[in-house]
Amino acid sequence: MALSRRAFFGGLGASAVASPVLSALVAARGFEEATAAWETGAYPTLSPPGADEVRIGGNENPLGPGKRALDALVSELDQSKRYPFNSRVGNRELMDTLAERFDAKPEHFVVGAGSSEILRNGVRIFCSPERHLVTGLLSYGSPVTESKKLGNEYRPIPLDDELRLDLSGMAEAARGAGMVYVCNPNNPTATIHPASTIESFIVEVQKTAPEALILVDEAYHDYVTDPAHKTMIPLATTRKNVAVARTFSKAYGMAGLRLGFGCGHPETIEQLRRYSLSANANVLAIAAGVASLRDRKHIERERERNEKVRRFTLDFFEGAGYQSTDTQTNFLFVNLGEPAKQFREACAKDKVFVARDFPPMEKTHCRVSIGTMDEMQRATAVFAKVLGVQSSDAGAGGAQ
Repeated sequence: MALSRRAFFGGLGASAVASPVLSALVAARGFEEATAAWETGAYPTLSPPGADEVRIGGNENPLGPGKRALDALVSELDQSKRYPFNSRVGNRELMDTLAERFDAKPEHFVVGAGSSEILRNGVRIFCSPERHLVTGLLSYGSPVTESKKLGNEYRPIPLDDELRLDLSGMAEAARGAGMVYVCNPNNPTATIHPASTIESFIVEVQKTAPEALILVDEAYHDYVTDPAHKTMIPLATTRKNVAVARTFSKAYGMAGLRLGFGCGHPETIEQLRRYSLSANANVLAIAAGVASLRDRKHIERERERNEKVRRFTLDFFEGAGYQSTDTQTNFLFVNLGEPAKQFREACAKDKVFVARDFPPMEKTHCRVSIGTMDEMQRATAVFAKVLGVQSSDAGAGGAQ
C-alpha cells in the first residue's frame, strides 16, 4: 500500500525525535573532516551514522540537537515545500527570536548557512587587493581561504606564548586593513581572551583602521565556563563596522542543518545582507534554530556535560605527561611532541578519528574534539596504547 506524505510525516512523531540516527544526521559528525578533504581535492567516504567509530575530529556536538529542536524539525517537515520567506516558521520568526534572545532588534541580524557564509561575505565586502585581511596564525581558516580565492592579501599574525591570539600584533597589522578576524574562543587552539581585552582591542583598532570590519567569531561561546568571557553582541549592535558571527553547528548540535547568523550595527548588517545567498536557511533549520534559542536549559546542560567530559580528557593527557592549552571549547589542542599525522593514523587503526593537520604546528600538536563520556573513555584507552603509557599513569582518562 502506498504511503502518503501526510501519513509519513505524521508517523515520524516521537520515534523520530528519539532516533539516534536522526540526531546523528543533524549533528553531521565528520562534516568538518570531509570539508577539509574536499577543499584539497580528496573525497573521503565517511561511515554511516551508528558505525562503530569514535569521530572526534570535527568539533561537533556528539548528541545532536535538543529534544525541542528535533520536535520542531519534525513538525515542520510538511513545510519543506515552502521557501523560508513563505513557510509557517520562517525568516521573520527567526529574526524576532534572535532579537528577543539577545535584547536587540531584528535589523541587527543577518542569517547565514552556518557562520561560514558570514565570515566569507565579510572578506568579500570589506577586503580588496588594496585592503588586506588580518587574522591569527593559527586560527579558523575560512576567511583566509576566501582571501586566497579572491587574490587578496592576508596577514596572519603568530600566536603568543600561550597560543592565544596576539591582539597587539593584530592591532598593529590592522592599519590599512579591510577586515580584522578575531576568533574568540580561538579554533584550533581552544584559547580565549577576556571580554575586557577584546573590548579594548576593538577600541584601538577602530582608531587606527576605522574603515575595517572587526569580525568576532563566537562559534564556541556557549561552551565557555570562564566568567571573564562575555559576548561582544551588545557592543556590536552599537558600533559600526563591528560584527559578531555565531553558528548553530556547535553547542546547538545542528552542523548538518547549516544555520548561523551575524549580529551588528544595522548599517554593517545591511552590507552583509546584500551579499547573502537568497533563501540561504532552509525551513527545517529555521524551525530547529528558533526552538533551540528558546530552550536555554538545554544549552546549560550541554555546557555542563561538555565541561565534565573535557575535564576527564584533560586529566588523561595531563596524567600521561602531555600539555594541552587552557581550553574553553569542546576540543583540546594537545602538544604530543610528534606529528599529528603519525598520531592520527595510529588511532585510526582502532577506529578513533582525531583532527587533520594544522600548519605550522602539525609537527607537534593535535586537536581532539570532545565526544560523549563513553566515546572519550574508549578514545583515551586508544590514546594510551598509541602513546605507550600505562593506564595507571594516565590519570582518570586511562583508568576507565
